[in-house]
Amino acid sequence: MSVPKPPPGHFTLLYFASATSFTRRSHDFFPAPVLLSQLYNAVEKKYPGIQEKVLSSSALTVNLDYVDVEEESQKDEGGLVIQAGDEVAVIPPAVFYTAGSSL
Repeated sequence: MSVPKPPPGHFTLLYFASATSFTRRSHDFFPAPVLLSQLYNAVEKKYPGIQEKVLSSSALTVNLDYVDVEEESQKDEGGLVIQAGDEVAVIPPAVFYTAGSSL
């Protein structure tokens, strides 16, 4: 997957699996800087319902490092700040099927 560079003053938000299905996109660009603790609200505003159906059970990476959104939100000053040029990814949990289960 080749994602274009974000416009100046923006970061890239990548979607995978059910996040891609929900948004019908592989990526978006959002203005930066933004507190990680405010990211889900910004995505929810653009895609109503995504917080409950996708984000609440997904992992999140910032520049390929996994982050704990809840932990970051509780830090002084609001925690991690996503900067212009950063790459953030929403990684929903994998769904595993056992032999004999229907898809």
